[in-house]
Amino acid sequence: MVRPIGALVGLGFAFVLLFSLVVGAVNFIKEPPAATAEHEFHLHPKPLALASNGPLGRFDRQQLQRGFQVYKEVCAACHSLKYVSFRDLHEIGFTEAEVKAIAKQWAIEVPSVNPDTGEPATRKAEAADKFPTPYPNEVAARAANNNALPPDLSLMTKARHDGAAYVHSLLTGYQDQPAELLKKFPDSKTGTGLHYNPYFANLNIAMPPPLVADGQVTYADGTPATVDQMAQDVSAFLVWTAEPKLESRHRTGVAVVIFLLIATGLAFMAYRNVWSGIKH
Repeated sequence: MVRPIGALVGLGFAFVLLFSLVVGAVNFIKEPPAATAEHEFHLHPKPLALASNGPLGRFDRQQLQRGFQVYKEVCAACHSLKYVSFRDLHEIGFTEAEVKAIAKQWAIEVPSVNPDTGEPATRKAEAADKFPTPYPNEVAARAANNNALPPDLSLMTKARHDGAAYVHSLLTGYQDQPAELLKKFPDSKTGTGLHYNPYFANLNIAMPPPLVADGQVTYADGTPATVDQMAQDVSAFLVWTAEPKLESRHRTGVAVVIFLLIATGLAFMAYRNVWSGIKH
């Protein structure tokens, strides 16, 4: 008795699902969804070739240092890097003395406690400290940025589809709204305090263009600091902040693949040896 009832219940569910699918398809054909500005004018990120790309990728430490400089001089005014410590900069080629100097000279001090009174205070950063946030809290951050909250950049290239390519395209993608967009979607005019960027999900972003001109930073290694170069460098740096162990992961992956190939070969030879006397 239980089996027939179970079969009837299963058939009922199947019928309901099939009916819903057919009704949905018919409605979609009769009344297709209205076109939106985001759907028609949103662009996918442009490909970005970095040394860290691919299964054998390795970090270009000179580029990472340039990217850190862009972050320090341009991005750090609004965006935090709360999961990265100053001492982590050793991994991209800075010496211990340089790391200590960077921490000590950082524009924002870290929260502390006055040892004499126990009252909240601030102090100069040390190598062991995380990068301090530019705002004391979310309310202050929104108040300073037209009610928009600047996101933390530590894991940005892992949190966004296309990672570094997205960051690079976004930084170099600011432009005036196309006349075609305003003609087709007159209600899509960029509002006050927003900036048109076709690589952003809804086309309008609260962040003003951070890289506005060539030479905005001066690279110590003499690399020309074009807007595109600065965007590439800071994108590469954010790949490192999001996945600092990328190189060791790649090395481990290569070793595992080699091991599996050797083990497969040995297993196949053992199989041939064990069954060599058996005729089919």
